[in-house]
Parts: sequence; structure tokens; C-alpha cells
Amino acid sequence: ERVQSVTTAQGDIECDYVVNCTGMWARQFGQAHGVNIPLQAAEHYYLITDTIAGIDSTLPVFEDPSAHAYYREEGGGLMIGLFEPVCAPWNVDSIPQDFSFGEIPPDWDRMGPYLERAMQRVPISLEAGIRKFFCGPESFTPDLQPFIGEAPGIRNYFVAAGMNSVGILTGGGVGRVVASWIINGKPDVDVTGFNINRALPHQRNPQYRAERTVETLGLVYQTHYPGRTVTTARGVKRSPIHHLLKERGAYFRDVSGWEGADWYASPGEIPETGELTWGRPHWFESWANEHRAIREGVGLMDMSFMSKFLVQGEQAGALLDYVSANAVDGADGVITYTQWLNDSGNIQADLTVTKLGANKFFVVASDTAHGQVLQWLTRHGKDFAATVTDVTSGYAQFNIHGPLSRDLLQAATTADMSNSAFPFRTAREIDLGFARALCVRITYVGELGYELYVPTEQAVHAYERLCEVGQQVGLVHCGLKALASLRMEKAYRDFGHDIDNTDSVLEVGLGFAVAWDKASDFIGRDAALKQKNSGPLHRRLVQVKLLDPLPLLYHGEILLRSGEVVGYVRAASYGHTLGGAVGLAMVDATEPITADYLTAGTWEVEVAGLKVPATTSLRPMYDPTNEKITGK
Repeated sequence: ERVQSVTTAQGDIECDYVVNCTGMWARQFGQAHGVNIPLQAAEHYYLITDTIAGIDSTLPVFEDPSAHAYYREEGGGLMIGLFEPVCAPWNVDSIPQDFSFGEIPPDWDRMGPYLERAMQRVPISLEAGIRKFFCGPESFTPDLQPFIGEAPGIRNYFVAAGMNSVGILTGGGVGRVVASWIINGKPDVDVTGFNINRALPHQRNPQYRAERTVETLGLVYQTHYPGRTVTTARGVKRSPIHHLLKERGAYFRDVSGWEGADWYASPGEIPETGELTWGRPHWFESWANEHRAIREGVGLMDMSFMSKFLVQGEQAGALLDYVSANAVDGADGVITYTQWLNDSGNIQADLTVTKLGANKFFVVASDTAHGQVLQWLTRHGKDFAATVTDVTSGYAQFNIHGPLSRDLLQAATTADMSNSAFPFRTAREIDLGFARALCVRITYVGELGYELYVPTEQAVHAYERLCEVGQQVGLVHCGLKALASLRMEKAYRDFGHDIDNTDSVLEVGLGFAVAWDKASDFIGRDAALKQKNSGPLHRRLVQVKLLDPLPLLYHGEILLRSGEVVGYVRAASYGHTLGGAVGLAMVDATEPITADYLTAGTWEVEVAGLKVPATTSLRPMYDPTNEKITGK
């Protein structure tokens, strides 16, 4: 479908584009057109004092997150606004159309303690009279990020809503982004964190919106600790083995609505985060043990939340070759790592394509890219004789990784798992006890490994079979924290975290995954070739590791070369094998970024105000020659 006009009480207005920027009415307005915008209004409070001597328009806005409050001058008095940690949703079913700038009767009993604490921060406000106590609705999104971009189901229908009470601050920037997107046909900033295509169907449910909004308003002024996860509206999407992982001590976090096992508590311990911190959490050693288990033995990860699609039909291969930079329509039973590009050569998706047979392909992407992949396939597939089926919920996914992964699987199946019979980057169906599974030899941790895709109804049996034979080789259950640290040591990329839609394949070191001489054309080919033939790059993603083993990295830390700021860390973890915090950083320089450029400079990362010596590399610091994943 494509926007053609807008129907109003005063007649139709023909147009090529529509922008739904209707604020807290955006959900209802979008619902009328089949567009999912799951934001929810909540009570939002502020008061204005009488005039206070010494307060005028030059007073800067200031905040006290510990008091859940912000302060600014208003009419010679002081405005005190609140983002209380537990809020009250408002009008979950629908919002009256004529409620613009309307007021809600305030709940003094609930807000009294918050107001008192906030006013104590500025004692003079306690002595002034209260001119106005206001309660009005503000809308919030499930993850506290706005909804911006082109709606998945309707071409040229754009959304700019869900500003989470900072619309005055962000409105100008959002308007510029949407305008540029409309004019140029693509965004010119990283939109992976706030694209409307991330919205999930269940998030529009009234009960979900009501429960999640209780928490999200308060998160505006909560410290965004690295170990924090949302606590409300949980449990809606669970792996078939969720209950079994819970019995083994899994600590779960929200993963695009799924319950994802983040790490496992030691036997006898309760899987709780404990006090949130920027330092080493109490479960740091449990995480380290899981990391080492995969480096030295064998580990199992439940990755059932990964996005999975079947692409079938007479022109399925042609469609996927057209959207993929790599050649994916080759021999049956081969898995190919590829990127999808736009016409500027920038990355739109990062995923794998497995050819299951003639005219049948299996596409796997991260959970966060689900909407993006489905939207891209649907948009570009309209001229091809092919169907796209979302089979994410149809298959559980178990990843078996580590030097002993082949030994474990060979004990669990009658299939020949030898290197000669089952080489790297191949796929085939195998038996696991009474179950059948698609087994793909691929890795995202830098070790010998396999991904098992098991029909959902057979998942529990297959898992029990793996655990049974796993006892012989010391199978360890591993969580997403270990996945992050393992892949970061190997410098594997993750779309939406360390690479995004503003990057080219060459800038992020993925030129090896492009079939430059592919017979068929692909989206972005001309732009990618132009950059390839334009000489050395001045913008590149590099791996960075701290030389001091104690500090930690997360993301956003400044990277310096010989005292000059040249970039920042996009994503990071702790390299338990490398012996220090390790991450991926984007470097912009006035000179070509080569291996010599990296070795000639002195590198530092600014961590909590301190400059920590570091080393950088264009090649993976762990197993740069890929011996561990492709060896015998």
C-alpha cells in the first residue's frame, strides 16, 4: 500500500506523504490505518511557585535525578516537574480527541512524598506559595525510545511520535531527520534504536501498555546501568525450554519481548543482579566461567529469540541475490554471511542466508532486526515470484559452541559430524534422539560450533537429549553476557550496536562478505564499488582493548590517538581470554586508516574521566587466522 490522500471533514487532500506526529493520539490515529504505534499516556506532574526573589529567565534548567525532579524558571517563580519511579497510566483504552492541553485531577496523596522531596532540594520553594499544581498526560513508549520512520505496512506513511516527555528538546532534530528521510528516501543518521519497524504486535495490548508505562516514565531519571533490564510486562514470549533454563539458575532479561538467559547463577545461588553498578557485578565470575567453558570445552546457548524467515518460490534465489551483497544462491546446504545495502552502499541488515534446496532459503537475523528484515524483504520482493514467511516462533534455536561441540553432537546423533563430512559453512538435517533439527555449522563466538533449529514442539526433547549426552563432555549452559564477550574478542559485528545504517561494508571491515564479481546485480553495488575504487579509507571500525585489566568498557567512551580525539567506542564487553575490556570503535581521521596508522600512534580510551592506555587492531585480536572455526 502507498499513501495517496488524507480524508478530512473538509474534504480529501491528495498527497504523496503523510507524517503521523499526533503525539499521544498517534496510537489511535495509526490504528485506524493498520499502523502499530504502541505508546501510552501517563499522568505527568509539575507545580509552579509564586514569584521568588532572585529567580529570573537567566536561571538554567537543572535536574536532580535522585529526587526524580527537574527545575526551571517560569513567570518569575520556580517550576518543579516530576518523573516519579512508579507512575499512573491514563486512559488506556482511548484518549478524547478534544483533550489538547487538558488537565487531569491530581492525586495529591500519591504525589505528596515526591513533591516534598523535590522541593527540599531547593528549600526556598518550601517558603513560596504554589501558583499552579498541574497534572496532564504525556505519552511514553515501551523502551523509552521514540517511534520514528516509515511504517512497515504503508509506503510514504511516516511516524514521528513517542518523545517520552522530551519533545521540546528533540522535536527540531526529529523533524530534520524525518524531512531528510522523505526527501532522500533514506535516513542520514543511525535509526536502528528508534525505527518504528521495531514495534511489536503484543505491545499494543491494553494490559501490556498499562503495566509497562508504570515503569517507563520513572526510567527517564533512573541511572541507565549496564545491568538494568525492565521489570514490568514480562514473560509474554518464552522459549520452549524457558522453564528448564530457570531451573538451572538462568537470570533472564528482556530481549525484544523475549525472555533471554543473560547469565547463570552458581548452584545454590539465586539469580539476582544485586546492586546495580558501573563496576564488576557480583556475577562477574559466573560470566567468566561461561566464557571460558566455550573457549576450552563446550557450551549451550538458547537463542530461540533470533529472527527466522523462510523465503520460497521460483524467484526466491533471485530476490535474495538482489538484496544481498554476497552470493547466496549457490549450492544447496550452504550458509552465507551477507549484508543488505541501500543504494548508497550503507548497511540495512547483517544476517545469514542458508540455501535449503531449490527455491527454498532460510534467513536468520538478530532479534532487534526482525522488523527491518521483514520490511526490506517485503518491499523489495513485490516484483519477484517469491513468498516470505516469518517462522521465528516455529523453531527453537540452540547454539552449541566450543572445541568439544563436535564431540557432543556426534554422541547425540547418528549423522556423520566429521570435518570432511560436515565442513564449515554447511547445513543439513540431523536426528537428535526422536527429534529432527536443521544443523548449521557456523559460529558467532570464534570457536568450532553449530546452530540447531528444532521444530518448537520437539524442542524440549532435543534439549533433554543434548543435556543427557552433554554430561559426558562437561556441557555448560551459557548466557548472552558470554555471547557478547566471546564475539567481541573475535570482533564479530552486531547490526544496531556497533554497526548501523550510516556505515558502508568497507568502513566496518566487511568487504570480505561482498561478492564483488557476482554475475547478478545487487542493491548498493555501484556505491560500494565506487568507494572500493576510491583509495584508502579515512573512516574505519577498529577493535580496541584496554591494557589495564581492571577498567570496564560499555559504549560511548572517547578514543584518543596520540592525545587527539579520533573516535568513540560503539560497543564493548570484557575479554576474559584476552585479559581486558575489549570493544569496537569507529575512527575518523584526516589520513588513511591503515595498520601503520594504528601502530604509529599511542592509543588511549577515556574511562570515567581517566585516560587508559589501549591497543587497536584492524584484525581480530582472537584467532585472526580463523584456525579454530575452520580447523579439523
